[in-house]
Amino acid sequence: MYPLRTSADFWSVRRQDERRETFSVRQDTVEPPSFSLDRGAMVTAIVDGGYGYCATGDLSTAGLQAALDRATEWAHSTKGKSVVHFDAASMGAPRGEYETRASSLASASGAVLDLLAAECKKARIDDRIVERFAALEVIEEERQYVTSTGGEVKQRFRYTVPHLRVTANQGTDTQSRSLDYARQGGFENVERSGFVGSGARLADEALQLLGAPNCPSGKMDVLLMPDQMMLQVHESIGHPLELDRILGDERNYAGTSFVTPEMFGRYRYGSELLNVTYDPTPRDEIASFGYDDEGAAAEKVWLIRDGLLVAPLGGRLSQLRAGMAGTANSRASGWNRPPIDRMANLNVEPGASSLDEMIASIRRGVLMRTNVSWSIDDSRNKFQFGCEWGELIEDGRRVGVVKNPNYRGVSATFWRSLRAAGDKSTFEVHGTQYCGKGEPNQAVSCGHAAPACWFSDVEIFGGEG
Repeated sequence: MYPLRTSADFWSVRRQDERRETFSVRQDTVEPPSFSLDRGAMVTAIVDGGYGYCATGDLSTAGLQAALDRATEWAHSTKGKSVVHFDAASMGAPRGEYETRASSLASASGAVLDLLAAECKKARIDDRIVERFAALEVIEEERQYVTSTGGEVKQRFRYTVPHLRVTANQGTDTQSRSLDYARQGGFENVERSGFVGSGARLADEALQLLGAPNCPSGKMDVLLMPDQMMLQVHESIGHPLELDRILGDERNYAGTSFVTPEMFGRYRYGSELLNVTYDPTPRDEIASFGYDDEGAAAEKVWLIRDGLLVAPLGGRLSQLRAGMAGTANSRASGWNRPPIDRMANLNVEPGASSLDEMIASIRRGVLMRTNVSWSIDDSRNKFQFGCEWGELIEDGRRVGVVKNPNYRGVSATFWRSLRAAGDKSTFEVHGTQYCGKGEPNQAVSCGHAAPACWFSDVEIFGGEG
Protein backbone atom coordinates (compact mmCIF):
# COMPACT_ATOMS: atom_id res chain seq x y z
CA MET A 1 0.00 0.00 0.00
CA TYR A 2 1.28 3.45 -0.90
CA PRO A 3 1.37 5.85 2.15
CA LEU A 4 -0.86 8.50 0.58
CA ARG A 5 -3.19 11.00 2.25
CA THR A 6 -6.39 12.38 0.75
CA SER A 7 -9.94 13.41 1.46
CA ALA A 8 -11.18 11.33 -1.48
CA ASP A 9 -13.72 8.56 -0.83
CA PHE A 10 -11.65 6.18 -2.99
CA TRP A 11 -8.30 6.29 -4.77
CA SER A 12 -6.22 3.96 -6.90
CA VAL A 13 -2.71 3.85 -8.34
CA ARG A 14 -1.94 1.97 -11.57
CA ARG A 15 1.82 1.71 -12.06
CA GLN A 16 3.34 0.49 -15.33
CA ASP A 17 6.96 -0.39 -16.13
CA GLU A 18 7.81 -1.41 -19.71
CA ARG A 19 11.13 -2.49 -21.25
CA ARG A 20 11.27 -2.93 -25.04
CA GLU A 21 14.07 -4.16 -27.33
CA THR A 22 13.97 -4.54 -31.12
CA PHE A 23 16.55 -6.28 -33.30
CA SER A 24 16.36 -6.15 -37.09
CA VAL A 25 18.20 -7.01 -40.31
CA ARG A 26 17.37 -5.45 -43.68
CA GLN A 27 18.97 -6.52 -46.96
CA ASP A 28 21.68 -8.48 -45.05
CA THR A 29 22.57 -5.35 -43.09
CA VAL A 30 22.17 -5.29 -39.32
CA GLU A 31 20.20 -2.22 -38.29
CA PRO A 32 20.93 -0.42 -35.01
CA PRO A 33 19.00 -2.15 -32.21
CA SER A 34 16.49 -0.06 -30.31
CA PHE A 35 15.93 -0.09 -26.56
CA SER A 36 13.39 1.84 -24.52
CA LEU A 37 12.17 2.10 -20.94
CA ASP A 38 8.81 3.59 -20.03
CA ARG A 39 7.75 3.99 -16.41
CA GLY A 40 5.02 5.91 -14.63
CA ALA A 41 1.67 5.77 -12.86
CA MET A 42 -1.94 6.86 -13.22
CA VAL A 43 -3.67 7.97 -10.01
CA THR A 44 -7.47 8.20 -9.75
CA ALA A 45 -9.80 9.59 -7.10
CA ILE A 46 -13.54 9.58 -6.38
CA VAL A 47 -15.21 12.36 -4.37
CA ASP A 48 -18.99 12.45 -3.78
CA GLY A 49 -19.62 10.73 -7.12
CA GLY A 50 -17.09 12.84 -9.02
CA TYR A 51 -14.10 11.24 -10.72
CA GLY A 52 -10.62 12.59 -11.46
CA TYR A 53 -7.27 11.25 -12.59
CA CYS A 54 -3.69 12.42 -13.00
CA ALA A 55 -0.63 10.72 -14.52
CA THR A 56 2.93 11.16 -13.30
CA GLY A 57 6.40 9.90 -14.16
CA ASP A 58 7.55 10.67 -10.59
CA LEU A 59 7.05 7.43 -8.66
CA SER A 60 8.37 8.74 -5.36
CA THR A 61 5.92 9.08 -2.50
CA ALA A 62 5.94 12.85 -3.00
CA GLY A 63 5.30 12.48 -6.73
CA LEU A 64 2.38 10.11 -6.23
CA GLN A 65 0.96 12.34 -3.49
CA ALA A 66 1.06 15.35 -5.82
CA ALA A 67 -0.74 13.34 -8.50
CA LEU A 68 -3.38 12.19 -6.02
CA ASP A 69 -3.91 15.78 -4.86
CA ARG A 70 -4.48 16.84 -8.47
CA ALA A 71 -6.80 13.89 -9.18
CA THR A 72 -8.79 14.75 -6.06
CA GLU A 73 -9.16 18.36 -7.24
CA TRP A 74 -10.56 17.10 -10.55
CA ALA A 75 -12.92 14.74 -8.70
CA HIS A 76 -14.24 17.67 -6.63
CA SER A 77 -14.74 19.65 -9.86
CA THR A 78 -16.73 16.90 -11.57
CA LYS A 79 -19.05 15.88 -8.73
CA GLY A 80 -22.64 16.56 -9.67
CA LYS A 81 -21.66 17.26 -13.28
CA SER A 82 -20.76 13.80 -14.57
CA VAL A 83 -23.06 11.61 -16.66
CA VAL A 84 -22.33 8.83 -14.16
CA HIS A 85 -22.36 9.05 -10.36
CA PHE A 86 -19.26 7.09 -9.33
CA ASP A 87 -19.92 5.04 -6.21
CA ALA A 88 -16.76 4.54 -4.15
CA ALA A 89 -18.43 1.70 -2.24
CA SER A 90 -18.75 -0.33 -5.46
CA MET A 91 -15.09 -0.14 -6.47
CA GLY A 92 -14.10 -3.25 -4.53
CA ALA A 93 -10.67 -4.49 -3.50
CA PRO A 94 -9.36 -6.84 -6.21
CA ARG A 95 -6.40 -9.01 -5.28
CA GLY A 96 -4.45 -11.39 -7.49
CA GLU A 97 -1.51 -11.99 -9.80
CA TYR A 98 -0.93 -12.93 -13.42
CA GLU A 99 2.28 -13.86 -15.23
CA THR A 100 3.00 -14.83 -18.84
CA ARG A 101 4.15 -18.40 -19.28
CA ALA A 102 7.51 -18.26 -21.03
CA SER A 103 9.49 -21.48 -21.27
CA SER A 104 12.65 -19.79 -22.56
CA LEU A 105 14.05 -16.28 -22.47
CA ALA A 106 15.46 -14.56 -25.53
CA SER A 107 18.91 -15.59 -26.66
CA ALA A 108 21.84 -13.19 -26.56
CA SER A 109 21.57 -10.35 -29.06
CA GLY A 110 24.32 -11.83 -31.24
CA ALA A 111 22.46 -15.12 -31.62
CA VAL A 112 19.22 -13.27 -32.40
CA LEU A 113 20.88 -11.20 -35.11
CA ASP A 114 22.47 -14.33 -36.59
CA LEU A 115 19.02 -15.92 -36.80
CA LEU A 116 17.51 -12.85 -38.48
CA ALA A 117 20.43 -12.55 -40.89
CA ALA A 118 20.14 -16.22 -41.86
CA GLU A 119 16.48 -15.88 -42.88
CA CYS A 120 17.22 -12.67 -44.79
CA LYS A 121 20.01 -14.42 -46.67
CA LYS A 122 17.84 -17.45 -47.47
CA ALA A 123 15.22 -15.14 -48.99
CA ARG A 124 17.71 -13.96 -51.64
CA ILE A 125 16.72 -16.62 -54.17
CA ASP A 126 16.17 -14.45 -57.24
CA ASP A 127 17.19 -11.04 -58.56
CA ARG A 128 13.52 -10.02 -58.49
CA ILE A 129 13.55 -10.14 -54.67
CA VAL A 130 14.04 -6.44 -53.89
CA GLU A 131 13.46 -6.26 -50.14
CA ARG A 132 14.16 -8.62 -47.27
CA PHE A 133 13.44 -7.62 -43.68
CA ALA A 134 13.52 -9.66 -40.47
CA ALA A 135 12.98 -8.42 -36.91
CA LEU A 136 12.37 -9.61 -33.37
CA GLU A 137 10.71 -7.59 -30.63
CA VAL A 138 11.14 -8.50 -26.95
CA ILE A 139 8.83 -6.68 -24.54
CA GLU A 140 8.68 -7.08 -20.77
CA GLU A 141 6.01 -5.28 -18.81
CA GLU A 142 4.92 -5.06 -15.18
CA ARG A 143 1.64 -3.56 -14.02
CA GLN A 144 0.53 -3.01 -10.45
CA TYR A 145 -2.92 -1.80 -9.44
CA VAL A 146 -3.43 -0.69 -5.83
CA THR A 147 -6.59 0.71 -4.21
CA SER A 148 -7.35 2.55 -0.99
CA THR A 149 -9.71 -0.32 -0.10
CA GLY A 150 -6.82 -2.78 0.19
CA GLY A 151 -6.84 -4.12 -3.35
CA GLU A 152 -3.60 -5.07 -5.06
CA VAL A 153 -3.14 -6.72 -8.44
CA LYS A 154 0.29 -7.57 -9.87
CA GLN A 155 0.73 -8.64 -13.50
CA ARG A 156 3.87 -9.48 -15.46
CA PHE A 157 3.81 -9.83 -19.24
CA ARG A 158 6.39 -11.00 -21.76
CA TYR A 159 6.10 -10.79 -25.54
CA THR A 160 8.55 -12.22 -28.06
CA VAL A 161 7.34 -11.24 -31.52
CA PRO A 162 9.11 -12.24 -34.78
CA HIS A 163 8.50 -10.43 -38.08
CA LEU A 164 9.59 -11.25 -41.62
CA ARG A 165 8.73 -9.56 -44.90
CA VAL A 166 9.92 -10.36 -48.43
CA THR A 167 9.06 -8.23 -51.48
CA ALA A 168 9.46 -9.11 -55.17
CA ASN A 169 9.25 -6.75 -58.12
CA GLN A 170 9.06 -7.12 -61.88
CA GLY A 171 8.33 -4.06 -64.01
CA THR A 172 5.36 -2.24 -62.49
CA ASP A 173 4.25 -5.21 -60.37
CA THR A 174 5.29 -5.53 -56.74
CA GLN A 175 4.18 -8.39 -54.47
CA SER A 176 4.99 -9.12 -50.82
CA ARG A 177 4.64 -11.99 -48.40
CA SER A 178 4.99 -11.55 -44.66
CA LEU A 179 5.02 -13.35 -41.32
CA ASP A 180 4.02 -11.77 -38.00
CA TYR A 181 3.56 -13.84 -34.87
CA ALA A 182 2.06 -11.65 -32.15
CA ARG A 183 1.61 -13.77 -29.01
CA GLN A 184 2.68 -13.75 -25.39
CA GLY A 185 5.61 -15.95 -24.47
CA GLY A 186 9.35 -16.31 -24.56
CA PHE A 187 11.83 -17.27 -27.25
CA GLU A 188 9.82 -20.44 -27.91
CA ASN A 189 7.52 -18.21 -30.00
CA VAL A 190 10.20 -18.07 -32.69
CA GLU A 191 9.97 -21.83 -33.11
CA ARG A 192 6.18 -21.92 -32.87
CA SER A 193 5.85 -19.28 -35.57
CA GLY A 194 7.67 -21.34 -38.17
CA PHE A 195 10.12 -18.45 -38.54
CA VAL A 196 13.09 -20.70 -39.30
CA GLY A 197 12.86 -21.57 -42.98
CA SER A 198 10.27 -18.91 -43.73
CA GLY A 199 12.68 -16.62 -45.58
CA ALA A 200 12.96 -18.92 -48.60
CA ARG A 201 9.28 -19.90 -48.41
CA LEU A 202 8.02 -16.31 -48.42
CA ALA A 203 10.40 -15.39 -51.23
CA ASP A 204 9.10 -18.28 -53.33
CA GLU A 205 5.49 -17.24 -52.66
CA ALA A 206 6.22 -13.60 -53.58
CA LEU A 207 7.67 -14.80 -56.89
CA GLN A 208 4.64 -17.02 -57.49
CA LEU A 209 2.45 -13.96 -57.06
CA LEU A 210 4.45 -12.04 -59.66
CA GLY A 211 3.67 -14.71 -62.23
CA ALA A 212 0.05 -15.24 -61.16
CA PRO A 213 -3.03 -13.76 -62.86
CA ASN A 214 -5.09 -11.14 -61.11
CA CYS A 215 -7.85 -12.37 -58.85
CA PRO A 216 -11.10 -12.68 -60.83
CA SER A 217 -13.99 -10.35 -60.08
CA GLY A 218 -17.60 -11.14 -59.35
CA LYS A 219 -19.92 -12.66 -56.77
CA MET A 220 -18.47 -15.92 -55.53
CA ASP A 221 -17.45 -17.72 -52.35
CA VAL A 222 -14.49 -16.73 -50.21
CA LEU A 223 -12.53 -18.99 -47.86
CA LEU A 224 -10.75 -16.83 -45.31
CA MET A 225 -7.78 -18.39 -43.56
CA PRO A 226 -7.21 -17.62 -39.84
CA ASP A 227 -4.63 -14.86 -40.39
CA GLN A 228 -7.21 -12.93 -42.46
CA MET A 229 -10.07 -13.84 -40.15
CA MET A 230 -8.08 -11.92 -37.53
CA LEU A 231 -8.66 -8.66 -39.40
CA GLN A 232 -12.26 -9.53 -40.30
CA VAL A 233 -13.19 -10.23 -36.68
CA HIS A 234 -11.28 -7.22 -35.39
CA GLU A 235 -12.88 -4.63 -37.67
CA SER A 236 -16.41 -5.92 -38.25
CA ILE A 237 -17.18 -7.54 -34.87
CA GLY A 238 -14.73 -6.21 -32.28
CA HIS A 239 -14.97 -2.49 -32.91
CA PRO A 240 -18.75 -2.44 -33.58
CA LEU A 241 -19.39 -4.16 -30.23
CA GLU A 242 -17.36 -1.72 -28.13
CA LEU A 243 -19.97 -0.19 -25.87
CA ASP A 244 -18.45 3.30 -25.76
CA ARG A 245 -18.80 3.44 -29.55
CA ILE A 246 -22.40 2.29 -29.30
CA LEU A 247 -23.01 5.07 -26.75
CA GLY A 248 -21.39 7.64 -29.07
CA ASP A 249 -18.20 8.36 -27.13
CA GLU A 250 -15.93 7.57 -30.11
CA ARG A 251 -17.86 9.67 -32.61
CA ASN A 252 -15.20 12.36 -33.01
CA TYR A 253 -12.22 10.12 -33.74
CA ALA A 254 -12.77 6.57 -34.94
CA GLY A 255 -16.47 6.58 -35.62
CA THR A 256 -19.40 4.97 -33.91
CA SER A 257 -21.17 1.66 -34.59
CA PHE A 258 -24.12 0.36 -36.55
CA VAL A 259 -25.01 -1.66 -33.43
CA THR A 260 -27.54 -0.17 -30.97
CA PRO A 261 -28.28 -1.20 -27.36
CA GLU A 262 -31.67 -2.57 -28.40
CA MET A 263 -30.05 -5.22 -30.62
CA PHE A 264 -28.60 -7.29 -27.78
CA GLY A 265 -30.51 -10.48 -27.20
CA ARG A 266 -32.50 -10.24 -30.43
CA TYR A 267 -30.29 -9.28 -33.40
CA ARG A 268 -29.03 -11.96 -35.79
CA TYR A 269 -25.42 -10.92 -36.35
CA GLY A 270 -24.44 -14.01 -38.34
CA SER A 271 -25.54 -17.45 -39.41
CA GLU A 272 -26.17 -20.09 -36.75
CA LEU A 273 -22.58 -21.26 -37.26
CA LEU A 274 -21.12 -18.02 -35.85
CA ASN A 275 -19.95 -18.17 -32.23
CA VAL A 276 -17.70 -15.41 -30.90
CA THR A 277 -16.21 -15.08 -27.43
CA TYR A 278 -14.25 -12.46 -25.53
CA ASP A 279 -11.63 -14.37 -23.59
CA PRO A 280 -8.56 -12.79 -21.94
CA THR A 281 -7.82 -15.99 -19.97
CA PRO A 282 -5.72 -18.18 -22.38
CA ARG A 283 -2.03 -17.70 -21.57
CA ASP A 284 -0.80 -17.80 -25.18
CA GLU A 285 -2.77 -14.99 -26.85
CA ILE A 286 -1.14 -11.58 -27.00
CA ALA A 287 -3.85 -9.69 -25.09
CA SER A 288 -4.35 -12.18 -22.27
CA PHE A 289 -4.42 -10.92 -18.69
CA GLY A 290 -5.74 -11.76 -15.25
CA TYR A 291 -7.35 -8.38 -14.57
CA ASP A 292 -8.15 -5.33 -16.66
CA ASP A 293 -6.71 -1.92 -15.79
CA GLU A 294 -9.50 -1.18 -13.34
CA GLY A 295 -9.11 -4.45 -11.46
CA ALA A 296 -11.99 -6.41 -13.03
CA ALA A 297 -11.17 -10.13 -13.18
CA ALA A 298 -10.79 -11.63 -16.65
CA GLU A 299 -13.40 -14.14 -17.72
CA LYS A 300 -14.69 -15.71 -20.91
CA VAL A 301 -17.88 -14.05 -22.17
CA TRP A 302 -19.99 -15.08 -25.17
CA LEU A 303 -20.66 -12.08 -27.41
CA ILE A 304 -22.37 -13.92 -30.26
CA ARG A 305 -23.90 -17.36 -29.72
CA ASP A 306 -25.34 -19.37 -32.63
CA GLY A 307 -25.37 -16.16 -34.64
CA LEU A 308 -27.35 -14.15 -32.07
CA LEU A 309 -25.85 -10.99 -30.55
CA VAL A 310 -25.86 -11.41 -26.77
CA ALA A 311 -23.30 -9.10 -25.08
CA PRO A 312 -21.23 -5.94 -25.76
CA LEU A 313 -17.58 -5.14 -25.08
CA GLY A 314 -18.10 -2.67 -22.27
CA GLY A 315 -15.95 -1.99 -19.21
CA ARG A 316 -17.05 -0.60 -15.86
CA LEU A 317 -17.81 2.97 -16.97
CA SER A 318 -19.77 1.96 -20.06
CA GLN A 319 -21.69 -0.64 -18.06
CA LEU A 320 -22.74 2.09 -15.62
CA ARG A 321 -23.75 4.44 -18.43
CA ALA A 322 -25.72 1.86 -20.40
CA GLY A 323 -27.14 -0.15 -17.51
CA MET A 324 -25.89 -3.30 -19.24
CA ALA A 325 -23.58 -6.16 -18.32
CA GLY A 326 -20.23 -6.13 -20.08
CA THR A 327 -16.73 -7.54 -19.86
CA ALA A 328 -13.39 -6.94 -18.16
CA ASN A 329 -12.04 -4.78 -20.96
CA SER A 330 -11.14 -1.39 -19.49
CA ARG A 331 -7.63 -1.15 -20.92
CA ALA A 332 -5.02 1.58 -21.23
CA SER A 333 -2.04 1.64 -23.59
CA GLY A 334 0.25 3.05 -20.92
CA TRP A 335 0.59 4.76 -17.57
CA ASN A 336 -0.32 8.18 -19.01
CA ARG A 337 -3.64 7.09 -20.55
CA PRO A 338 -6.97 6.36 -18.82
CA PRO A 339 -8.58 2.95 -19.44
CA ILE A 340 -11.27 2.84 -22.12
CA ASP A 341 -13.31 0.06 -23.73
CA ARG A 342 -10.89 -2.10 -25.74
CA MET A 343 -11.23 -5.57 -27.13
CA ALA A 344 -8.52 -7.96 -25.91
CA ASN A 345 -8.79 -11.55 -27.17
CA LEU A 346 -11.79 -11.80 -29.48
CA ASN A 347 -12.12 -15.32 -30.85
CA VAL A 348 -14.31 -17.22 -33.28
CA GLU A 349 -15.05 -20.63 -31.83
CA PRO A 350 -14.19 -23.58 -34.12
CA GLY A 351 -16.89 -25.42 -36.01
CA ALA A 352 -17.06 -28.93 -37.48
CA SER A 353 -15.67 -28.68 -41.03
CA SER A 354 -12.17 -29.63 -42.15
CA LEU A 355 -10.34 -27.46 -44.67
CA ASP A 356 -10.58 -30.17 -47.32
CA GLU A 357 -14.33 -30.50 -46.76
CA MET A 358 -14.87 -26.78 -47.19
CA ILE A 359 -12.77 -26.62 -50.35
CA ALA A 360 -14.57 -29.66 -51.80
CA SER A 361 -17.92 -27.90 -51.27
CA ILE A 362 -16.98 -24.69 -53.10
CA ARG A 363 -17.99 -24.54 -56.77
CA ARG A 364 -16.20 -21.27 -57.47
CA GLY A 365 -14.38 -19.11 -54.97
CA VAL A 366 -11.07 -17.74 -53.69
CA LEU A 367 -9.02 -18.78 -50.67
CA MET A 368 -7.40 -15.70 -49.12
CA ARG A 369 -4.75 -15.25 -46.45
CA THR A 370 -2.69 -12.47 -44.79
CA ASN A 371 -4.22 -9.00 -44.78
CA VAL A 372 -2.54 -6.25 -46.78
CA SER A 373 -5.16 -3.47 -46.89
CA TRP A 374 -8.28 -2.49 -45.00
CA SER A 375 -10.99 0.15 -45.19
CA ILE A 376 -14.21 0.40 -43.19
CA ASP A 377 -16.71 3.20 -42.70
CA ASP A 378 -17.13 5.17 -39.48
CA SER A 379 -20.03 3.02 -38.30
CA ARG A 380 -17.94 -0.14 -38.75
CA ASN A 381 -20.39 -1.48 -41.31
CA LYS A 382 -19.30 -1.23 -44.97
CA PHE A 383 -15.81 -2.66 -45.47
CA GLN A 384 -13.26 -3.51 -48.14
CA PHE A 385 -10.25 -5.74 -47.38
CA GLY A 386 -7.34 -6.99 -49.46
CA CYS A 387 -4.98 -9.93 -48.93
CA GLU A 388 -1.42 -10.84 -49.90
CA TRP A 389 -2.22 -14.35 -51.12
CA GLY A 390 -5.09 -15.91 -53.05
CA GLU A 391 -5.87 -19.30 -54.56
CA LEU A 392 -8.68 -19.88 -57.01
CA ILE A 393 -11.07 -22.75 -56.18
CA GLU A 394 -13.15 -24.34 -58.94
CA ASP A 395 -15.39 -27.38 -58.61
CA GLY A 396 -13.97 -28.28 -55.21
CA ARG A 397 -10.27 -28.03 -56.15
CA ARG A 398 -7.52 -25.43 -55.78
CA VAL A 399 -6.57 -24.61 -59.37
CA GLY A 400 -3.87 -21.95 -58.98
CA VAL A 401 -2.50 -18.88 -57.27
CA VAL A 402 -4.08 -15.46 -57.93
CA LYS A 403 -2.68 -12.10 -56.88
CA ASN A 404 -4.26 -8.94 -55.45
CA PRO A 405 -7.34 -10.69 -54.00
CA ASN A 406 -9.85 -8.26 -52.49
CA TYR A 407 -13.38 -8.53 -51.17
CA ARG A 408 -16.00 -6.15 -49.86
CA GLY A 409 -19.20 -6.42 -47.89
CA VAL A 410 -21.42 -5.06 -45.13
CA SER A 411 -20.91 -6.25 -41.56
CA ALA A 412 -24.64 -6.37 -40.92
CA THR A 413 -25.10 -9.02 -43.62
CA PHE A 414 -21.66 -10.49 -44.32
CA TRP A 415 -21.58 -12.74 -41.25
CA ARG A 416 -24.98 -14.19 -42.16
CA SER A 417 -23.35 -15.64 -45.29
CA LEU A 418 -21.11 -17.88 -43.16
CA ARG A 419 -21.54 -21.35 -44.66
CA ALA A 420 -19.00 -23.27 -42.57
CA ALA A 421 -16.61 -22.66 -39.69
CA GLY A 422 -13.48 -24.79 -39.73
CA ASP A 423 -12.77 -27.39 -37.06
CA LYS A 424 -9.91 -27.37 -34.56
CA SER A 425 -7.45 -28.56 -37.19
CA THR A 426 -7.89 -25.20 -38.98
CA PHE A 427 -7.86 -23.10 -35.78
CA GLU A 428 -4.95 -20.66 -35.30
CA VAL A 429 -4.04 -17.93 -32.81
CA HIS A 430 -3.05 -14.55 -34.23
CA GLY A 431 -2.95 -10.98 -33.01
CA THR A 432 -2.04 -7.37 -33.65
CA GLN A 433 0.06 -4.97 -31.60
CA TYR A 434 -1.29 -1.78 -33.07
CA CYS A 435 -5.03 -1.29 -32.60
CA GLY A 436 -5.59 2.46 -32.33
CA LYS A 437 -8.43 4.20 -30.55
CA GLY A 438 -9.12 7.14 -28.21
CA GLU A 439 -8.06 10.77 -27.97
CA PRO A 440 -5.16 11.12 -27.36
CA ASN A 441 -4.52 7.95 -29.33
CA GLN A 442 -3.94 4.65 -27.56
CA ALA A 443 -2.35 1.71 -29.42
CA VAL A 444 -2.92 -1.65 -27.72
CA SER A 445 -2.51 -5.33 -28.55
CA CYS A 446 -5.48 -7.48 -29.51
CA GLY A 447 -5.54 -11.25 -29.89
CA HIS A 448 -7.75 -13.04 -32.40
CA ALA A 449 -8.00 -16.81 -32.70
CA ALA A 450 -10.19 -18.30 -35.40
CA PRO A 451 -10.65 -21.26 -37.74
CA ALA A 452 -10.76 -20.99 -41.50
CA CYS A 453 -14.26 -19.80 -42.51
CA TRP A 454 -16.27 -20.15 -45.72
CA PHE A 455 -18.60 -17.34 -46.81
CA SER A 456 -20.93 -17.49 -49.83
CA ASP A 457 -21.89 -14.92 -52.48
CA VAL A 458 -19.25 -12.32 -51.60
CA GLU A 459 -18.20 -9.50 -53.92
CA ILE A 460 -14.61 -10.33 -54.89
CA PHE A 461 -12.32 -8.34 -57.17
CA GLY A 462 -8.69 -8.21 -58.24
CA GLY A 463 -6.12 -5.46 -58.47
CA GLU A 464 -7.76 -4.11 -61.62
CA GLY A 465 -11.31 -4.35 -60.22
